Amino acid sequence: MKLFLSLSALCLFFLSASSAPPTCYSRVFTLSQEITHSFQMFQKTAPSGPCMASLPTLYLDIHNSCVMTKLRAFISAPKCGRMPRVTALKKRVRSLYNIMNTNCKRDLVFFINDCDALERPLSPTTPNPEPSI
Repeated sequence: MKLFLSLSALCLFFLSASSAPPTCYSRVFTLSQEITHSFQMFQKTAPSGPCMASLPTLYLDIHNSCVMTKLRAFISAPKCGRMPRVTALKKRVRSLYNIMNTNCKRDLVFFINDCDALERPLSPTTPNPEPSI
């Protein structure tokens, strides 16, 4: 009976445990999509003014080599100090920038070098979060 309980507890443990932790690429990919979506929602609901005029657009594509410049420009955008939603978005952007610049520096590969592509919304056909090797 003890053996049966031990085996069933062990099986439950393995079933409840995640099969693989998120990779650096999948974390960056997911966070960039969340930030892009949050920025689009913010654009739809925020009143126009000097803050919105000073913010660069955030259509992030982590495969574009210009994305780091875009993230730095968003983090350093002035005139939005009193808007809590912008402050929260800037914290998420800073987190993505730090992850890409430190944790995932060697893991990311940039396939595109088109800075103008980051000024318009991404096409609906985005690559899979985990490319097959």
